[in-house]
Formats: sequence, C-alpha cells, structure tokens
Amino acid sequence: MASFPDVRPLEDRRGPVTGNLDGSLRDAFHLPAIGASVAEARRRVRARLTEWGIGAMVRDNAQLVVSELFTNAVRHTDSDKVDCELRFTGRRLRLEVTDRGAGPARPRARCAAGTVDAEGESGRGLLLVGALVEEWGVRPGIGRGHMVWAELRCARPVV
Repeated sequence: MASFPDVRPLEDRRGPVTGNLDGSLRDAFHLPAIGASVAEARRRVRARLTEWGIGAMVRDNAQLVVSELFTNAVRHTDSDKVDCELRFTGRRLRLEVTDRGAGPARPRARCAAGTVDAEGESGRGLLLVGALVEEWGVRPGIGRGHMVWAELRCARPVV
C-alpha cells in the first residue's frame, strides 16, 4: 500500500469572517511546501467556494489558479510552507498564495513563443493564470518570499 506524505495544515484559520459591514467572506490556510499539498489546496478551495455558493465555473477556475500558484511556490522556492487566502468582496474573488522562501527570481509569465519549449511540461502556468483571471500580480511576501495574487470576477454568492 502506498504511503502519502502528511499534508495536514501547519496552522489553520478556516472559516469565513462574518459580520463584515461590506459582506465580504474570507478563508486562509497554510500547508507544507510539498507536492502533495497542491491537491489538498485544490480540495480546500473547492469546499470553501461551494460552501459560499460560488458558481461552478468560478470554482473550477479558482481551483486551477490556486493549483498553478501553489505548484510554483513548491517547485521554485525553498519555502517550508505555503499560505493561501481566499477573499470574496463585492463581485470579485481574490486568491493569494504566499511562499516564505527564496526562489531564483520573482514569479513572471513566460512568453509562449521562444522561452517555453513547445514539448515541455512546464513554463505555462502563469500564462494560464493570466488567461483565466481579471488581474494578477506579485508583491513581496513574508520574509524572503513572494505573494502572488489573482482576482476573478463572479456573481454574488448565495449564502
């Protein structure tokens, strides 16, 4: 029988912030910076967005975006854990993935022509993110890390 790494959260702040005057919803979690955590992050995003009443297309896109950003944080930094935050405000869903380690460079989308091997299996993640979201960007994170954020437009959830 296969043994899977432990992907329990290192620290968990689950649950929407309720009682906000602006009606915003928020959830945050932290997972170890290992490959198995990517699937756990997708699962958590789907569960929370379903609970919030976010539509299926936005849920699917959010899962894909978080998967790409989480994968980058695991593969391209020496972080020991990765933070993820979901925030719904008004008509936008904001996703933030923050690593705590140093990577070779600031995250950036690679040009599809020239720098990405047509047969390669990596290098297209941030291009995909850019195609799915309204806006995305990078800012300094905790310590030496980076926080990559993305915003998707979505209808008011049914809560």
